[in-house]
Amino acid sequence: MSRRARYRLRRLSAVAIVALVFGAFIFLNPKAYEYASLLGLGGEKMPAYKDEQSKADSLLAKDVLENLAVKEKDAQHKYYRKLFYDNWGETASGCNTREAILTRDLTNIKYKNGSCKVETGTLLDPYTGKTIQFVRGESTSGAVQIDHVVALSNAWATGAFNLSPDERYEISQDPLNLLAVDGPANQEKSDQAADTWLPSNETFRCQYVARQISVKYKYHLWVTPAEKLAMQKVLATCPSETTRGLENH
Repeated sequence: MSRRARYRLRRLSAVAIVALVFGAFIFLNPKAYEYASLLGLGGEKMPAYKDEQSKADSLLAKDVLENLAVKEKDAQHKYYRKLFYDNWGETASGCNTREAILTRDLTNIKYKNGSCKVETGTLLDPYTGKTIQFVRGESTSGAVQIDHVVALSNAWATGAFNLSPDERYEISQDPLNLLAVDGPANQEKSDQAADTWLPSNETFRCQYVARQISVKYKYHLWVTPAEKLAMQKVLATCPSETTRGLENH
């Protein structure tokens, strides 16, 4: 065998070993690739919420809404936030879910001391339409908060009490159910559903409602009669709005 052939063989062997190791890592850590992508560590950075929809994800939100069960909220099972999570989960990069969502949704990002912790950035807030300058700090970080699009207490009262602890943790960390938003708007929303709160930015309401429907469908949750009516009213203004994150469901 020539020296050149031996060199090619060694290169192919090295590539095969790397592929096997990476495949084993992903198999043992199924969320690793997702979070690596969120932080731009495994390829392209995940697109922001406005571009997040997959080509395979073409279900009309109004049709998916019709497939959700309709019931009043459950009042028998008491809600505690810790039933979902104590703290943000750690991603494959060693940073937490909050940093991943900030990285996904902000622009002009600068990181702290070369880490994946966002030091500063710019948010075009989907809830208010305002441009917010994020600066990490004890008195400034709250200007941008991470919202659960389907509030966890709402999720609990509409079926999440039936989910396993792992599934409840997943809904609390799922990028589909998380958005970086204006802090005061997030506080105003609190745990309200679509029948009592919608973003003041009317141009985002269709996406907001479609995203709530996507989360509810993905995790087998239901909507209340008032919630469904409010969603139908919003989607009547955008009948072609589609769901997100449901290509495998």
